[in-house]
Amino acid sequence: MSWRVFRATPKLFSTWRLTMDQMLEIGNRSMPLVFVVSVFTGAVTAVQASYQFQAWVPLILLGSTVHRSVIIELGPVLTALVVGGRVSASIAAELGTMKVTEQVDALEAMAIDPVRFLVLPRFWAATIMLPVITALADVLALGGAYVVALLTVDGMTHHLFMEGVKLNFYMKDLVAGLVKALFFGMIIASSGSFYGLRAGGGAEGVGRATMKAVVANCLMILVLDYFLAAVLFQMIFGGGK
Repeated sequence: MSWRVFRATPKLFSTWRLTMDQMLEIGNRSMPLVFVVSVFTGAVTAVQASYQFQAWVPLILLGSTVHRSVIIELGPVLTALVVGGRVSASIAAELGTMKVTEQVDALEAMAIDPVRFLVLPRFWAATIMLPVITALADVLALGGAYVVALLTVDGMTHHLFMEGVKLNFYMKDLVAGLVKALFFGMIIASSGSFYGLRAGGGAEGVGRATMKAVVANCLMILVLDYFLAAVLFQMIFGGGK
């Protein structure tokens, strides 16, 4: 599926309006979910880090630990799982319904490539929007961690938390997290489109395709996360700061 999309990518300009619509759909409708998940992810990270630190680790390292955990791993992966579940299910259900009602066959009968017309805009919309949503999720998570740290951790101050964030902030960590999000966006659109266009058997078949798309999406994100981490942090960004 991804290979057919890349082959059709030079024709993306002809579907730019559909791509923009999909980007707005993915971005706007995902934000309430992303807001809740990100804020509480940052909050629980701050609580657990402060519990593990106890009196053994200086409080200034709390901000460092939280922000690196968020931008390297928690932000990209949790955002991809949450947004991916919603978006891949939506794509699979939409394309699956078009498949079982023979709308896809009608496109092919009119010599319109379904991949170029239906999959291409969704693929690039998800690929572009996932890093944007992940960057917002990182900010929200750090905000949640900041508020909880100030309210619940004895001795924590605004200056101490922000100094901790700046102490170990490396641009390569942020770039690596956003690169992960870019690939996760490809997976989300590909899994939804793949199972949607292979749906059959009426409404029951659409339901099965949607379920398979979500399960495949989650598994591929977690597996790919390992390989991306190995490549990014051991081969590309492994040396120096």
